[in-house]
Amino acid sequence: MNLPQPAFRVGIGYDIHPLVAGRPCILGGVKIPSDVGPAGHSDADVVLHAVADAILGAAGLRDIGYYFPNTDPVLKGLDSAVIVKRAVAEAKANGQWFVGNIDIVIIGERPKVMAHVDVIKARVAEISGISPSQVGVKATTNEGMDSIGQGKALAVQAVCMLFRA
Repeated sequence: MNLPQPAFRVGIGYDIHPLVAGRPCILGGVKIPSDVGPAGHSDADVVLHAVADAILGAAGLRDIGYYFPNTDPVLKGLDSAVIVKRAVAEAKANGQWFVGNIDIVIIGERPKVMAHVDVIKARVAEISGISPSQVGVKATTNEGMDSIGQGKALAVQAVCMLFRA
């Protein structure tokens, strides 16, 4: 069946990383003061990883592990802004999709991020090539439940809407 392509598409992204002492805490491209940070192969920016997967998913493409495998030693410590910029470029190249908006939920007990929401929002917008008014950033806890609630991990959910110009 050959149906017409929709004018809009929506994707969801999710990422979770354990928190470890002595690791930088980079969220949404912003270094957050903290005694713990997400562990990972790249800079472990859970916000940008979830955003990239939301963009790629909305475009009907593979996940970030396909484009940036964590087994590639060249990618060790990679700035996750590179991942989001690649996701935006792939969406454009594979259907002329453009980011309409991004909505982000940061889930964790620590670090406390509410004081950093505006700068995270601005940085995510800059990296994605959109206006800060097109980005939503919220933070919540897991009320003490599971590894996130115990402060051992940080998770992020992101939703992205793409549109055709």
